Amino acid sequence: MKKVLILGAGLVARPLVRYLLDQPDLQVEVASRTVSKAQKLIAGHPRGVAKELNLKSEEALKKEVAAADLVISMVPYAFHPKVAELCIAHKKNMVTTSYVSEAMKKLDADAKKAGIIILNESGLDPGIDHMEAMRVIHEIHRKGGKVDGFISFCTGLPAAEANTNPFGYKFSWSPTGVLLAGKNSAQYLENGKKVFIPSEKLFESYSLRTIEGLGVFEGYPNRNSLPYIELYGVPETKTMLRGTLRNIGWCETIRVMVRLNILEQDEKDWTGMSFADFLRKQMGTRAKDLKKTVSEKLGLPSGLAIFRRLEWLGLFSDEPLPLEKGSALDIMSARMTALMSYLPGERDMICLQHEFYASYPKAGKEKITSTLIDYGIPGGDSSMSRTVGLPPAIGTKLILEGKIKETGVHIPISPEIYLPILAELKTLNIAFKEKREKL
Repeated sequence: MKKVLILGAGLVARPLVRYLLDQPDLQVEVASRTVSKAQKLIAGHPRGVAKELNLKSEEALKKEVAAADLVISMVPYAFHPKVAELCIAHKKNMVTTSYVSEAMKKLDADAKKAGIIILNESGLDPGIDHMEAMRVIHEIHRKGGKVDGFISFCTGLPAAEANTNPFGYKFSWSPTGVLLAGKNSAQYLENGKKVFIPSEKLFESYSLRTIEGLGVFEGYPNRNSLPYIELYGVPETKTMLRGTLRNIGWCETIRVMVRLNILEQDEKDWTGMSFADFLRKQMGTRAKDLKKTVSEKLGLPSGLAIFRRLEWLGLFSDEPLPLEKGSALDIMSARMTALMSYLPGERDMICLQHEFYASYPKAGKEKITSTLIDYGIPGGDSSMSRTVGLPPAIGTKLILEGKIKETGVHIPISPEIYLPILAELKTLNIAFKEKREKL
């Protein structure tokens, strides 16, 4: 019986763990700093083991890696290279859902020499987005066509009936990660021209995107799309844009929060302070009429919806802060998590849409739209946890069965990896719908 070691027991781990426990020939060990979380995931399964593990204890981590056949790292990405080095030393395959860092790239030759695969970016975004993109791109190329443009947007949002707050958002993963997106710059290619968006302009640079059956959303560019021209093997493309979707009003709200300095990451002491005190401190003001001061700073009338959102968060109130020490970002993460979490029985929704603009020597031009819409299960797993957790679980099974034979540091862009994972996801009702139009 083969043993899979899963590091981490966070929000998206349950479908991953349960899928692997459903495989009759696997033993699954979940190791977490908080052992109760691991125990909850294992839920008494006879082939499951829950262990307490502190990743900073290298000897303990080395022992667990050495005893496994494959390691799935679901911990913060900064730990992945350390885990990967141990996997290489002990010749153990590894799977993660995180982006490939520069430190991870440097381990490619060593992983190949050890005869192991380190499969990264195997979740939803990054992950399923790569798989479906390559499936269609390879098909276009097989038909002798060229990819003239690729546009992709992804989001995780509340289902319509669960969309019950003025932000149009609820957290199904790290709130800090969501809020930090407001500090990223972006680059992409549009009609043959490179476009750079500095971080302070990111949320001014959104467009309105219509998803059939769902409605209109704000779409903003996601970090640097340019490397995907080479990564996806489309040097001919004139447009390459990867972005994020949010409900209407989100971009303006996050832009305002950045301008008010309430997403800063400097550690401070907030002892005895209220939310209004917090906002005054971050704005550098002692004004009594805080709403008026914010209105003047932003150059916006206080009757706009953005002020209702700030008021709903309690930023003008005398309510005590949830933390006495930490960063402004920590304060806002704690506050928004408390107010914007899913209630029992509420569903989340995932939407991932790719647009391909293709041209063929004889057949002319074509637009291919491939859309994945998935909903969480009321009282069960969220869509975010299923779409992030199931692909690495399937990849793990395929590696252990010897059906994925590649070695080195990889992402799922080769048919050997993406075709069987997409096929298995389809049996689990996670599938794209395709629409083709002649242009």
